Amino acid sequence: MLETDTPRALEQALQALEHQFAALPDFQAPAVEGTAAVLADVAARLGNNFPYFHPLYAGQMLKPPHPVARAAYALATWINPNNHALDGGRASSEMEREAVAQIAAMFGWREHLGHLAGGGTMANLEALWVAGRLHPGKKIVASSQSHYTHERISGVLQLPFAKVDTDRRGRMDPAALECLAKNGEIGCVVATLGTTATGSVDPLPEILGLGERYGFRVHVDAAYGGYFTLADNLGPEARAAFDRVTEADSIVIDPHKHGLQPYGCGCVLFRDPAVGTLYKHDSPATYFSSRQQHLGEISLECSRPGASAVALWATMRMLPLVRGGAFAQGLTASRRAALALHARLAADNRFIAPFEPQLDIVVWAPRHGSAQRIFDGAAKLNLHLALARLPGAFFGATEPEVLALRSVLMKPEHEQWIDRIWEILDQATNE
Repeated sequence: MLETDTPRALEQALQALEHQFAALPDFQAPAVEGTAAVLADVAARLGNNFPYFHPLYAGQMLKPPHPVARAAYALATWINPNNHALDGGRASSEMEREAVAQIAAMFGWREHLGHLAGGGTMANLEALWVAGRLHPGKKIVASSQSHYTHERISGVLQLPFAKVDTDRRGRMDPAALECLAKNGEIGCVVATLGTTATGSVDPLPEILGLGERYGFRVHVDAAYGGYFTLADNLGPEARAAFDRVTEADSIVIDPHKHGLQPYGCGCVLFRDPAVGTLYKHDSPATYFSSRQQHLGEISLECSRPGASAVALWATMRMLPLVRGGAFAQGLTASRRAALALHARLAADNRFIAPFEPQLDIVVWAPRHGSAQRIFDGAAKLNLHLALARLPGAFFGATEPEVLALRSVLMKPEHEQWIDRIWEILDQATNE
């Protein structure tokens, strides 16, 4: 079940890489003994995991990277470049710039400032740090269904933070946002395009309109959902939101989710390249090899793995970020799978499926009985789901919260496995 062709391609590429340095005096790398035994131990330990690679794993936001990403990442580690400065990552820094430019172009930006980061948390930190520098002391605002990282980051930055209520589909309520904005205390609003709990897409057109009226920045946290801008089967509300991303001040997207990359690979983008002046600093040792801008000069992080940039560049070389292409078709298939599962849940009176998924995340709750028992029963049958505590209002319940079931159908293969997933879910529910 695990893809095994990559090691052969990697071996050939490693030989080609070594040939690039044939002009150097011969150097014999130290012999390494015991590798096979240790790797056998590693494999044994890694077996103590859920089968994240399999279509019957439909729980959290986990799937294997693309084989070319896996191989390119490994290949780069033989050199182990550091993309902080060109001294340590000349080729990989260039590949990072090219890859980031392609992501920016996907959102309609030709001019931009951006770079890769360790993940969505660091990428969002940078976006909110810039917002705080431009609007010092003003409030960061995000929906009550946004990722908890925004409140935590605001605390780190010592900026005030407020949550905005959502509608019954987990989307930010523009009327509630306007009530907060009227006092002029908001510096930045985080619009989430793909919440982690429900995959809900905040109404970006309305948020942008309020931003123009009240003078706050708009940051789009598309860490999970950003690549869905390429999908051709979004609903009208989600499509309207993604079509306006180009007007945001900053964007975060995680290639290590739908971008088919190994963890951790996030990306932050700014529409105005002039924000780079906010990063200005001096380094006594690292910025002398080139007059070209070093990525460390526009990043809060210092050392960063060049291997992440190499893997991302290689993946996009094979799967360009274009609508209708193979990469985009995978996203479309994932949403089809989510719509198919939701339709079955909505038609079954054993379940409450409160709203159609906007991306590829489905949430539902049993009308009677325990979500926890269904979760446990499905796992015994090798179907791995997730649990989420969600507002009772989503389900028409009087309780403040409901323990619901949640499924992330982010593998394109899920579409072919919906019948099997439903068969197991049906059995686990009946039992």
